Amino acid sequence: MHWGGAYNVLPIASLILRFRKIPLAFGYSYTVPVCKLQDSRTKAVTTDDFRGIAISPVIPKTFEHCVLKKFGDYFRTHDNQFAFKKGRGCSHAIYAARNAIERLVNGGSTVSLCALDVSKAYDKVNHCALFVKLMKRQIPIALLCVLENWLSNSWTCIK
Repeated sequence: MHWGGAYNVLPIASLILRFRKIPLAFGYSYTVPVCKLQDSRTKAVTTDDFRGIAISPVIPKTFEHCVLKKFGDYFRTHDNQFAFKKGRGCSHAIYAARNAIERLVNGGSTVSLCALDVSKAYDKVNHCALFVKLMKRQIPIALLCVLENWLSNSWTCIK
């Protein structure tokens, strides 16, 4: 698969797609626990008060950006998804929900609202289901193989 043009900045990307394997070092990272509390001196800290930030090497991150630039259309999500999207967040979700509720109420409807916190669901993504969705989007087989290889060879340690 040819990257062409501006993508020649990372020639290894073409090799990765051709051989459908990533270097083992691409899957290595270390996780740094970061405290979510503003002031951890005022209460007992538990493991729930931390979130992990994975620190990855620069070259795999660069490859990731190349993949997103080249194949970004395969990874598009619905406009109503607000988490894990650049330029979107909680305030956007609240604005969209308020607009929808206002439209329904102004139309004479009664509205019931259910909120669901799926903040920890991201860590529990079923990789097989993810690959099925990507196949339905007709993602190139070479890229699918690279992603499968990458996910199955990822390791982290806690710093």
